[in-house]
Amino acid sequence: MTMEHVMVIGAGQMGSGIAQVCAMNGYHVILHDLTQEFVERGITSIQKQLKRQVEKGRMEESEMENVLQRIEVSTSLKNAAKADIVIEAAIENMETKKNIFEQLDEWAQEHTILATNTSSLPITEIAAVTKRPDKVIGMHFMNPVPVMKLVEIIRGLATSEEVYTKVRDMAVSLQKTTVEVQDFPGFVSNRILMPMINEAIYTVYEGVASPEDVDEVMKLGMNHPMGPLTLADFIGLDTCLFIMETLHEGFGDDKYRPCPLLRKYVKAGWLGRKAGRGFYEYS
Repeated sequence: MTMEHVMVIGAGQMGSGIAQVCAMNGYHVILHDLTQEFVERGITSIQKQLKRQVEKGRMEESEMENVLQRIEVSTSLKNAAKADIVIEAAIENMETKKNIFEQLDEWAQEHTILATNTSSLPITEIAAVTKRPDKVIGMHFMNPVPVMKLVEIIRGLATSEEVYTKVRDMAVSLQKTTVEVQDFPGFVSNRILMPMINEAIYTVYEGVASPEDVDEVMKLGMNHPMGPLTLADFIGLDTCLFIMETLHEGFGDDKYRPCPLLRKYVKAGWLGRKAGRGFYEYS
């Protein structure tokens, strides 16, 4: 069975980005969210991204229109019946994901692969609520999806070799580079990245250096394109905290204990760029 029809669950930043790259590479896409307003917001985001490509001369106007025509909108999970693969990009909450996968398992055709874009939650646990755990897999795109080349492909305990191969080949068709990862908390990307960010927060918490100086050390000393605290603000401090808590719970090791300053900022609503304030202020 060839994979031609993709359903993306969640029309936020990640979901709309995934829908965009799928449509740009010839797939027919169903972009789904809870309300028409949410889906339309996602479509508007895609249109803005594509218009920038046209303005920069990287895409023809007609090509942009063709991409947009390959995307249909959805507010009913029953539309999963049309898809060869569903990529879930809803909020990073296990109960929400389990609920979605139970419904997808009911509505999707027998051959349909169910993928999750989770950045840290166990694939095996999500797969366990379905009757097709062999067809459940992690497909972790990096943000922003149209720019970042990497996709972590995570095997659950029961994921079949055939499903892994199909998903890997699809990611390659999206002009992405793939890495194969086993189902451990945080996978590879966040298991390494988040403790680094957490340690950077500790250096501020302990008064070792200012956020600006911590970021400067990592940019100029370690050749990182962006400092860890700027990156934390971009990701969202609430997301960073959630992933650190997932790592801490999953491994039971205090080296993953979230910094108290991270908890304080999240409680204060200083969530980073999206809230206008985190380690830096944004106008």
